[in-house]
This record gives sequence, C-alpha cells and structure tokens, in this order.
Amino acid sequence: MHQRHPLEKLLEFFLFKSRWLLAPFYVGLVLALVMLLVAFVGELAHGLQGIWHATPEQIILTALGLIDLSLAASLVVIVIFSGYENFISKIDTGDSEDRPSWMGTLDFSGLKMKLIGSIVAISAISLLRAFMSLTEKDISLDEPRLRWLVILHLTFIVSGVLFASMDWIAARSEKH
Repeated sequence: MHQRHPLEKLLEFFLFKSRWLLAPFYVGLVLALVMLLVAFVGELAHGLQGIWHATPEQIILTALGLIDLSLAASLVVIVIFSGYENFISKIDTGDSEDRPSWMGTLDFSGLKMKLIGSIVAISAISLLRAFMSLTEKDISLDEPRLRWLVILHLTFIVSGVLFASMDWIAARSEKH
C-alpha cells in the first residue's frame, strides 16, 4: 500500500464534499413540486367550477390534465429522493412504514428508466388530450401541431427502447 500525499487526501476530501453542491438543486425541485401542486389545485378548481354544464369530453380532458400533473409531480419526487440518495447522502426515515419500497434501491440506471417511462406516459396523455379536444365544437383540426405531438411521442418511445436496450447490453457485458 502506497503512502498518500496530504495534498491528494485534501483534494479527495474536497471532491467528496462537493457533492453537497447538488443539494440546492433538490430544494429547487421541491419548489417545483409546490408549483405543480398550485397548478393541480387551479386545474381542479377550474374543472369543478363548470362541472354542471360540462360535457363528458370536457370532464375527461380535465381528468387527463390532473393525471398529467400528478404524473409529473410523482416524477419530481422520484428524482428528488433517488437523486439525493444516489449522489449526496442516504435519507434516514427511521422505522417509518411510509418509506417507499423503491427508495434506496433505485440506481442511476433505474432512475433513467423511470424518468423516460414517466415522460412517455405524460406525452401519451398530452397526445390523448389533443385528440380528445378535437371533439370540442370550437376547436379546429391543427394538423401540424398533432403531427409534431405524434412525432415527439414516438421519439420518446424510441428513446425509451434504446435506453432499455443499452442497459440490457451493459448488464449482460458486466456478467461476462
């Protein structure tokens, strides 16, 4: 075993502690979560306001909007917890039975797959909302917008498949 230089020890100590520079990013994501909650409450209030005169399509569109926001909020929570635990420090929840089962077990690869899966789901809901809104009387068909939504959604799907394939290949190569 070689003798480490004090400068090397100091540099490694500094580099290891620098991971805490990520903490403000996760605090910012908590604030983004608050923003999503405000948007959710606003969308819910707007939906409830006209519930007695709404068509079934309008109610479905409101529900899809709420689902979209809840998926985005869940994604932010996953990124906060797993990012913090992967890159900064373990979160001590004591013996809490409320601790999510995936917490502490989601590595960067798993986080990436959950992220792309959530993005695909959010994209699918946005696409469904766009198609559902075509049934409204006052909305005209916006073909270029719909085409780009479909292309974007397919791009997310292909990206997800490619990410999964890369992870599968990497896992197989680690075994050999």
